[in-house]
Order: sequence, then C-alpha cells, then structure tokens
Amino acid sequence: MSGGRPTQGKPGRNWKDLRARLLSAAVLVPVAALCVWAGGAPYAALIVLATAGMAIEWGRMFGLRTASWRGVLYLLWPVAAMAAALGGQWRGAFMVMGGAFVFGPSLWAGQVVIGCAGLALLWLRMMTVPGAGVVLFVVTCVAVSDSGAYLVGRLLGGPKLAPAISPAKTWSGSLGGLACAMVAGGGVCSLVSGPGNWARGMAFGALMAVAAQIGDLAESALKRARGVKDSGAIIPGHGGLLDRFDGLLVAAPLAALLSLGAAGGAAFWYVTQAGLMSALLGARGN
Repeated sequence: MSGGRPTQGKPGRNWKDLRARLLSAAVLVPVAALCVWAGGAPYAALIVLATAGMAIEWGRMFGLRTASWRGVLYLLWPVAAMAAALGGQWRGAFMVMGGAFVFGPSLWAGQVVIGCAGLALLWLRMMTVPGAGVVLFVVTCVAVSDSGAYLVGRLLGGPKLAPAISPAKTWSGSLGGLACAMVAGGGVCSLVSGPGNWARGMAFGALMAVAAQIGDLAESALKRARGVKDSGAIIPGHGGLLDRFDGLLVAAPLAALLSLGAAGGAAFWYVTQAGLMSALLGARGN
C-alpha cells in the first residue's frame, strides 16, 4: 500500500467509448421510448427479451452454458414469470421466480434480481396511472443519472467513489449524476402530472438516482468477484444488458413498491407513508 493523498481521478480522459455510447443511445432510446408509449405487445416483448437476455448474461458469469438444457431452462424461467404477470397472475409470477432455487443460490439470486425488475416494469406500465409516464420517469432518471455521472466524472475527476469495487467512478460523477437526475425528474414529473409537481419530481428523481447508483455498484462488485470486465458485449460502449440496465434492477422495484402506497393506482411519487404501510400490512395478511 502506498501512503499520501487519496487516489484522484484525472479529468478529461477516457473518452474513447463516448462515440459508441452515443451511437448505442441513438438506437436504444427511440426503440425503448416507442415501446413504452405503445404499451401492450411491443412493451411486453421489450421486457421479456430484456429479462431473458440479462438471465443469459448472469448465467454465463456463473459458468452456465446457454446451449445446455439447463441453460435453456434458465433462459425460459424469467419468460414464464413475465408471461404469468401479463396474464394477471402476479402472485403466480413471483412463485415461478422463487422456484428458481432449483438452480442453486447464485443462479437463483439472478432470477430474483432480474425477475423483480422485469415484473416491476410491467407493473408500473400496466397497473399505475399514467403508466407510460411513470415508466418514462424511472427510465429517464436512471439513464440521466448514468450519463450525468459519466460526463461529470470524466470532466472533473476527483476522489474515487468506491475504488475497491469500481475504480473509474468518482464522487464528482456520483453527485453530478444525482443533480442531473433531479432536474430530469422535475421536468418529467411536471410534464406528466403538472408544473406544480416540480419539487416532488426532483425529490423522487434523486431517489431513483441513488437506487440506480446502488445497482451500478452492486453489479460492478459482482463482476469483480466473478473476474469479468463486462457482463456481455451486445451493446457497443456499454457491454452487456446487465451493464446497461443495472440501475433499473434496483430503481424499478423500488418505484413499484412505492406505487403500492399511492391511492387509486396513482404514480409512485404520490405515495404516502400511511398508504404504503396499509398496502404492505394488507399484503402480509393475505
């Protein structure tokens, strides 16, 4: 170990993947936005394909061969859970997801993490009002937090956020991503629910950013533990689906959970403490 000052990030470096990131965004953003707006079959297909793709990547990190019968079954497992939810069988979807313990603890954890995110995104679109606006809020805040952290961190550099987990991340990037998500959250919330909700949108935008950064760090820790740089290579400039959507793995379930405490299926930023406690206690009693 060396003494002296803490490790500092050097600003203005590591832009080599920016072009690939921008090109990927130019394709992903319009497709995702169109599916979210359309709802129905296009949105369902998007979620099913994304969860299946992330399951493949998780399995590979733990040595599961996709071409094997076990790998195929592991791929189809989240598809079955999403299909149950699309059929209105939400409790059945969680039972399917929970049954993945047959794959062992590590692979089961992947089914739970990925499955909860997929079910949350279906729930937010299908069971809240306005569904498209709610999903747009979550996805926008997570994406803006990630992009803001990337840009601010490389422009300003500074002390590392968690060097043992992800050496490239800095405190400046984290705070920059948080600030960007707050502004984006305020703007989307005002657009969806009226200009009087700007402050509410900023507060929940910050919450989504914190959740997204937790997801990002957790996935980085997993990759470090498994000795891999990226979960895959399907998205230029980002790596795999898990690399791109790790923030949603935490933010989406949190938003869905909060939505239980909003009266009348309203957007999750209308959650009340009493409403959330009532929903959780009611679900526990059933």
